Amino acid sequence: MKKVLTLVALMALGACSGQQANNTAEPVNVSSLGKSEITDVRAADAMPTYPKRGASIERGFVHQPPLIPHKADYSITIKKNGCMTCHSPAKAKRMKATMIHSSHILADNKLNNEYFNCTQCHVPQAENKQKLVENNFSNQ
Repeated sequence: MKKVLTLVALMALGACSGQQANNTAEPVNVSSLGKSEITDVRAADAMPTYPKRGASIERGFVHQPPLIPHKADYSITIKKNGCMTCHSPAKAKRMKATMIHSSHILADNKLNNEYFNCTQCHVPQAENKQKLVENNFSNQ
């Protein structure tokens, strides 16, 4: 009986909490993209140029991870790393690519999963015709 009374009291408190839901939503004005005309047309951005094959890129500061001298649009997941297609110890020499550093490899010549996301530290480096972001870094 005590449990029933407690339950009824809690339900009554919940009903009398004083917070009411606002059922009247304000209208939202949405303009469709299909109704507006495109009047501003600009030329495409200049394509970036990457270093010649086999040319390494100078590092900007001590202990900087090496820069990638090509596009880095390979699929990288925890299960499959597209970079390992060329840069694994077994394939690097044949592909004429730089082998990944020994600190990234386990004893069985497999990639240490702590380093599966190459582009977290290594970034592609290209000569862009226009600035992508403002940069005032100096290594001096």
